[in-house]
Amino acid sequence: MRSLLMPTAGVACLIALALAGCSAHSDGTADDAAPAATGRAGGRSVSGSPSTNGSPSASGSPSSNAGESGAGTAYAPYVSADEASGNDSAGSPTTYNLAFVIADGRDCTPKWNGVGALGDKTVKSRISALTRTGATVRVSFGGASGTELAAACGSASALAKAYGDALDAAGSTQADFDVEGDELTDSDSVALRSAAIAALQKERPDLEVTFTLPVMPSGLDSDGLALLASANRYDVQVSTVNLMTMNYGESYAGDMGGYAITSATAAQAQLKKVFGTDDSGAWRGMALTSMIGTNDVDNETFTLADAVQVRAFAEEKGIAWVSMWSTFRDQQCAAGSATDDALTNCSGVEQEEGAFAEAFSR
Repeated sequence: MRSLLMPTAGVACLIALALAGCSAHSDGTADDAAPAATGRAGGRSVSGSPSTNGSPSASGSPSSNAGESGAGTAYAPYVSADEASGNDSAGSPTTYNLAFVIADGRDCTPKWNGVGALGDKTVKSRISALTRTGATVRVSFGGASGTELAAACGSASALAKAYGDALDAAGSTQADFDVEGDELTDSDSVALRSAAIAALQKERPDLEVTFTLPVMPSGLDSDGLALLASANRYDVQVSTVNLMTMNYGESYAGDMGGYAITSATAAQAQLKKVFGTDDSGAWRGMALTSMIGTNDVDNETFTLADAVQVRAFAEEKGIAWVSMWSTFRDQQCAAGSATDDALTNCSGVEQEEGAFAEAFSR
């Protein structure tokens, strides 16, 4: 998904429903810069900000909490970690995805959007306000811009510590790893991330992990599947795979709601195979994140009707949660405004404030 800094253009078992019969563990190494996985060839498990797929990018996943692990489909939008939006509480979210924690550009130091210290008072105050109604926060690592921590840290132990420090600063037991672009194709950082997450989960058995990955109407691509296979090798316990249903490419100029459903259906078959689960388990181990309104790819516009369509589909299939990029875009652009940009701070479509949140949470 689009970074907030750049307003330009068989993992183990399915934690989501604690499915029976998924448990075998291997002893993947998680200490050094180039850890060696010693796990099984196949795995069982599922656990996903959003970015894009075929073209320019956008920028968000789910682990289960009280609302997401129970019956029904939860609503868990992406929000700015340091700037409040009047639309944050629209739709009464169960969880907020805090975007993003990345490296500071020089070393393995985790910072909000690469610039804000983890202990930043503004962020702490923001988290306090978001959770006042009982909602939880999920820390989203990565995104479409900046330096992802797995590319900056020299060892799995250092990377695990960076992740843990950010989670502690937010008071969260939920981590979203938004992996896209060059980081998705870098096999070394993919392996390092898997090793670090596995090590962190050994220290924190309650840590819920989501991978947020780009998807096409044909499903996850080979790089996304390779990342999940890597998680399998290191026995990462994944709660949800969050599909970024957006930015498919210039040839996809039709029904964005329909594309999201087609993408989810194709990915469900893949997740079922990768994680060795049944149909309902694969659906429950999935989340869907749409880029509302104008997408980064010309001729792609996700409408309010599309949001209603996706929400109904998610409920029908028992998908864990739905999300959007993002609360601060869930408003109409002001006519003639020199500051409003449909790709950064408004949707680019005619709407009431918070209307997409209401559509995704009904």
